Amino acid sequence: MTPRSWQDPALPAAARVDDLLSRMTLEEKTAQLYGVWVGAATDGDGVAPLQQHMNTDHDWDELITRGLGQLTRSFGTAPVDPRSGARALTRAQRRIAGAGRFGIPAVAHEECLAGFTAWGATAYPVPLAWGASFDAPLVEAMAERIGRDMRSLGVHQGLAPVLDVVRDARWGRVEETIGEDPYLVGTIGTAYVRGLQSAGVVATLKHFAGYASSSGARNLAPVRAGTREFADVTLSPFEMALREGGARSVMAAYTETDGVPASADPALLTGLLRERWGFTGTVVADYFGIDFLQTLHRVAAGPAESAHLALAAGVDVELPTVKCYGDDLVAAVRAGAVPEDLVDRAARRVLLQKCELGLLDADWDPEVPDEPVDLDSAQNRAVARRLAEESVVLLDDPGGVLPLSPGTRIAVVGPRAADALAMLGCYSFPSHVGTQHPEVPLGIEIPTVLDALRAELPDAKVTFAEGCGVSEPDTSGFAEALASAAGADVCVAVLGDRSGLFGRGTSGEGCDVADLALPGVQGELLDALAATGVPLVLVLLTGRPYALGRWDGRLGAVVQAFFPGEEGGPAVAGVLSGRVNPSGRLPVSVPRGPGGQPWTYLQPPLGLADEVSSLDPTPLYPFGHGRSYTTFAWEDFTGDQAATIGTDGAYDLSLTVRNTGGRAGAEVVQLYLHDPVAAVTRPDVRLIGYQRLELEAGGSARVTFRFHADLSAFTDRSGRRIVEPGDLELRLAASSTDVRHTARLTLTGPAREVGPDRRLRTGTRVAEEG
Repeated sequence: MTPRSWQDPALPAAARVDDLLSRMTLEEKTAQLYGVWVGAATDGDGVAPLQQHMNTDHDWDELITRGLGQLTRSFGTAPVDPRSGARALTRAQRRIAGAGRFGIPAVAHEECLAGFTAWGATAYPVPLAWGASFDAPLVEAMAERIGRDMRSLGVHQGLAPVLDVVRDARWGRVEETIGEDPYLVGTIGTAYVRGLQSAGVVATLKHFAGYASSSGARNLAPVRAGTREFADVTLSPFEMALREGGARSVMAAYTETDGVPASADPALLTGLLRERWGFTGTVVADYFGIDFLQTLHRVAAGPAESAHLALAAGVDVELPTVKCYGDDLVAAVRAGAVPEDLVDRAARRVLLQKCELGLLDADWDPEVPDEPVDLDSAQNRAVARRLAEESVVLLDDPGGVLPLSPGTRIAVVGPRAADALAMLGCYSFPSHVGTQHPEVPLGIEIPTVLDALRAELPDAKVTFAEGCGVSEPDTSGFAEALASAAGADVCVAVLGDRSGLFGRGTSGEGCDVADLALPGVQGELLDALAATGVPLVLVLLTGRPYALGRWDGRLGAVVQAFFPGEEGGPAVAGVLSGRVNPSGRLPVSVPRGPGGQPWTYLQPPLGLADEVSSLDPTPLYPFGHGRSYTTFAWEDFTGDQAATIGTDGAYDLSLTVRNTGGRAGAEVVQLYLHDPVAAVTRPDVRLIGYQRLELEAGGSARVTFRFHADLSAFTDRSGRRIVEPGDLELRLAASSTDVRHTARLTLTGPAREVGPDRRLRTGTRVAEEG
């Protein structure tokens, strides 16, 4: 049968979509603009166990006669065998295509922040751990595996990565972010986008924009960021992921900035995103975000007005289910209250994306897996293990307690030592969904730190006492923990967070905190253990940094892991045993005291310690910090002579890094920019480049950074982004404060305005040396 023109893949996508739109009724066009929340039943039959709960006002069979834009969370709503879930999704898609006049299936989307959110799928480290690895290629490889698993089961769109830059570590969703520096967030996030989309899954950038800058670190609180902070910190990772990663979707944030909700902001979603940056993909609502214009923001009087505001701003798809873009919108268009061309604009974008995904082709047919599906393959676990190992940060080891001796007596203490969920963030399936189904097994193997340490050091005598809970005030377990420690050569205290949602955890979405003290009575337990005099190793499994100044100088060693995923237990145990040489670097500063927030290292002069305030915000461990079991020399630096380049010029600086220790290890060379004098206040230092180097004992490599003047650009008083003439310093450093070499530059010529075509990253080149 000859395909109709809009079904013909030989024709240009735009022509196909224009032809299709011309044939559609208003109801059919609006149907492409919303999703319906579905979940596959465990027997592989039906559409959704939560369908009736989520769609009480809609008849499914009648609804799909118009078509359907998206299917929401077919796998991440309830535990379901992957092959059964894929079969149920296939049946749903065939019903949708068969019920409408045009045979168009829905886009199936799913969460994939730390792995495909499906029962039995690999639980990778959380994004904060990605940032700690400083390893963009490895993150890209992880994302490609996530995308491959998703696409194999019929999922087209992933709701990740999160590109929010940490501004206040008390915010519950810090675990979902990559860090507190926009360059690190942008480069790592862009790698994730490339990996996911290389597998044919649309990446969705979250949350556009400003979500992490909410006042008081409260979820969904108003954003009061200034114009320059918004432009230079908040927006830059999104711009990089769109320009360099080619992300095909963006999710509008829940928050409002200066009184304007993101979902009702045409300057943000159309003026900046599309007209200035040239984005051509889809903008989707965060769940219920359009309805929130009425219920939370109170800028709309009802569903139709909410729909009008969102469509006019540039939100193309309502998620997770139809509330505003359905019959209320149709009625408003027919009444003349909403222009139909807004519906057409959004429908065209949605259908173009479906065309790109092959969903408009005449021969489209969903694939059904013939064999059992393995979403936690050996290859997946190998990537998860490597990323977990690279993300563990050795904060300190002043007494040389680590690595632990093979035959030693080890007292393992703490509420996170023997709990598999201690490894996982709130968007992993076991934490996100599995906790609501305690009768269902985890679906994946997650060794605990305790189990992994016993396997790692089989000759050691390992005892365990929990000591206390994560957040409970009960101290009755202290005595057992102290007795266990007293009989050991070394005590390993495994403390930290329980990730959850909306107050059900100490970290995670809606789990914001008043300060950065360790949760519950864990701090008191650590005090008591330190008082025993037994060498004490603190292991933190957390979703945010916690204040550790209270124990500075009292601990034998400090190891930080940010929810390192299903292979995190062996990764941490490997660092403790010495099998793994730690190479993680802090993506967020670790504060000295629990108060004085918000603070990140991106501070202008008045944000640093001074004599006019009694509060010293200087962190205990700075951004970029991390120790190793080997040593490195930074030699033969070229760039120690002052140089002059134009405001459109480039400059190379190089050095050789040599592993001077007795074992292989990784060093992370970081490049920071210091602008001594500028038209507006600037951060004292900010990251503009980095390179991770894996070196054998005695090995060396020469790394060259190509700095372009565009990397010094900032938003001036008039709102223009400019490269300003004047003096600069380029600092090669092992952290934001540990500077090893400095190159001094002078930019000459006129101030130069730069636009979206400016260079966004510093080039690097590595040459292995003999």
